[in-house]
Amino acid sequence: LMLSAKRLQMFKELIPGLKRVLVPYSASNAYAVAKAKAYREAAQMLDIVLIERPIRSLQEARATLEGYRKDETDGILSPRDATYNIPGFVLEASARLGIPSMFGSAFLLKDGGFASYGPSFYRSGRLAARQVDKIIKGANPGEIPVEVDEKLEFVVNLKVAKEMGIEIPREVLYQADRIIR
Repeated sequence: LMLSAKRLQMFKELIPGLKRVLVPYSASNAYAVAKAKAYREAAQMLDIVLIERPIRSLQEARATLEGYRKDETDGILSPRDATYNIPGFVLEASARLGIPSMFGSAFLLKDGGFASYGPSFYRSGRLAARQVDKIIKGANPGEIPVEVDEKLEFVVNLKVAKEMGIEIPREVLYQADRIIR
């Protein structure tokens, strides 16, 4: 949950004028509810108004994000889980309104997401493949040491930033692990 606070901080560093952030999340997902609480606490410290939208159905997710107007928020924080296709609706709203979106992984940045901060699915997949390879070669799964990918990846889609007219501070861009141009 500390990652949630850091993700919100990185979002504010990317967009210095960030004041109001929309956070849609699945109300039935205990982890998403806990993350919303972490975002709430971080928002207070960062002087950000959090606009929380607990979602309970696909129709509600669609209506919430399709009904949003540009003057209601400065950015959208997408949940990592795909419950009710919330990340997909965040992408659509972000593109339609010209509002930057922050994700928990770089996966959706190729489709128009603005930035991400979190673990790399690519690296996690390689780690899992290495474990599976050991099992295929006869290792006892109970004896294989647990491996955790602790490296976090900060990715910025500069193409989307330019389309939205967002000037990212140079010192923040220098922190990025990867820049999509």
